[in-house]
Amino acid sequence: MSAAEASGVFHRARGRTLDAFPAEKEREWKGPFYFIQGADPQFGLMKAWSTGDCDSGGDEWEQEIRLTEQAVQAINKLNPKPKFFVLCGDLIHAMPGMPWRKEQTEDLQRVLRAVDKEIPLVIVSGNHDVGNVPTAETIKEFCQTWGDDYFSFWAGGVLFLVLNSQFLYDASRCPDLKQAQDQWLDQQLNIARQWQYQHAIVFQHIPLFLQSIDEDDDYFNLTKSVRKEVADKLIKSGIKAVFSGHYHRNAGGTYQDLDMVVSSAIGCQLGRDTHGLRIVVVTAEKIIHRYYSLEELSEKGIEDDLMDLMKKT
Repeated sequence: MSAAEASGVFHRARGRTLDAFPAEKEREWKGPFYFIQGADPQFGLMKAWSTGDCDSGGDEWEQEIRLTEQAVQAINKLNPKPKFFVLCGDLIHAMPGMPWRKEQTEDLQRVLRAVDKEIPLVIVSGNHDVGNVPTAETIKEFCQTWGDDYFSFWAGGVLFLVLNSQFLYDASRCPDLKQAQDQWLDQQLNIARQWQYQHAIVFQHIPLFLQSIDEDDDYFNLTKSVRKEVADKLIKSGIKAVFSGHYHRNAGGTYQDLDMVVSSAIGCQLGRDTHGLRIVVVTAEKIIHRYYSLEELSEKGIEDDLMDLMKKT
């Protein structure tokens, strides 16, 4: 792979869309498919967490390299191939301006370049990627490194929206950028209502909520007022599911007709879940998802009942 090709792997989201999926070809439903969702490889967190120094302790990330390589190998073995592989944020642990950020980024990109070239990568920004309180500079750095921080695309008759959830968490240092995403999202949802889509799905890093729309505010969710406003807006436009990471544990719940899916990490686990990936099968009627450990997915692949769903027209 040439340097230009390698760079293109991480800049497929440009102009607020994804060049891997031409809209004119992908708006039409052609039958069931599946995609892979991962989250939080977060190179450096396992060492930082083990030492209790999460701010500046992430000076080693060999464990995360091995786990992400294992994830990539498991994905590449799958047959049929997934429609795409979406990585829902916290790509590395070092915040903007912190030591080892460049090295962690280079190592992650090296590992991700091994993803089968026929499986497009969809990159979502997390708080460690743009900062807990993002600025115009941190957003610019992310976009130069990974591509657009928010965008939409059609795949297999399904509309996918990728959001920068830090704008929903704390945009006090870049209010104009938050306003731009808000306006863009309203436009996308208006367009969505006019198209005959099979489903519409959102990807973001921070969950709207972990279990219930009425739960208390927490580091791992959005504030009550924000989550309710966003959820109501998505439901009004027919969004069926929001997939996120950030929690380093599996969680989720429903609010009206909206499924909030929180996937645990490829990297550091903060609960009892295993390092893993989520298989998401999209049929004409519904969206079915199941979390697999990296070992399960590598050794056994996708279970027969999910495979059978994809054989139905």
